Amino acid sequence: MASQWIEAVTELTLGLARKLPGKYLVSDGRDFELKSVRPQDHGGLHKGHVEAWLDKRRAHLGALQERLAAEHRHSMLLVLQGMDGAGKDSLILNVMTGMNPQGTKVVSFKKPSDIELSHDYLWRVHMAIPSRGQVGVFNRSHYEDVLVARVHADTLDARGMKGDPTKREFWDHRLQDIRDFEAYLGRQGIHILKVMLHMSPECQQERLLRRLHRPDKRWKFDESDLAERQFWPAYQTAYEEAIRATATEHAPWLVVPSNKKWYSRLVVMEALIARLESLSPEPPPPSPEILENLGRLEAKIKASKILG
Repeated sequence: MASQWIEAVTELTLGLARKLPGKYLVSDGRDFELKSVRPQDHGGLHKGHVEAWLDKRRAHLGALQERLAAEHRHSMLLVLQGMDGAGKDSLILNVMTGMNPQGTKVVSFKKPSDIELSHDYLWRVHMAIPSRGQVGVFNRSHYEDVLVARVHADTLDARGMKGDPTKREFWDHRLQDIRDFEAYLGRQGIHILKVMLHMSPECQQERLLRRLHRPDKRWKFDESDLAERQFWPAYQTAYEEAIRATATEHAPWLVVPSNKKWYSRLVVMEALIARLESLSPEPPPPSPEILENLGRLEAKIKASKILG
């Protein structure tokens, strides 16, 4: 009886979860302000109920991905951005774990290699776009080129580029390039959902300390992350500028409160499900020959023998 009551409460409370992405979705960024999203927000929900709901929704997400792969018409790209410690890796593990690895593609963008630097900055991104039927995830992305690169514009190697990286016009042009690039992808059947995991600097401090003190997480600790904390305001400005310039109906931003990882996972899960459901992917119908010969084929399968 108690388990039925808990399940009923979970369904009732988390039935509201489907509406959560709309609260944080930015599809027209002209007037967006980052301060409008509180990093500590958790929607009044409870961790236990949310985790029970996530287990159910993973199965549904996996079924949608299978239908997307079978239909082989569209692809889905999930772009994850956030300050170090925001929970990008754990979100991929917890949200994507119900998907078939054959139908997913996770790409992590690090510092550009010499070969990548010899091309335009979007070259490596275009090479990593998921193919039809796939769900792709960018763990950091082309937005690093208007975030980290912008905060540290004085160190950007701008050989061959037009404009001055220390001037606003340079970054306005680059943001327009990204917006145009994503519009092009949309016309090719590639559907984009961009996520900023928005946490507070206090939360980052706690997570960095936890990473340092836990032997199983210590390998992720990088002292350079501490140096980047001094640029926190500059990063917040860069994020705000990027969202304002590139949030569109086709490639919206989801600015998710991320002080509580379980809550950010819930919001991203529901947003991804909603985007895939909007595509209504369906497997192709069987050939007429199979439909006309179901009985004969069934009998043939039953009569088949294994030799040896």
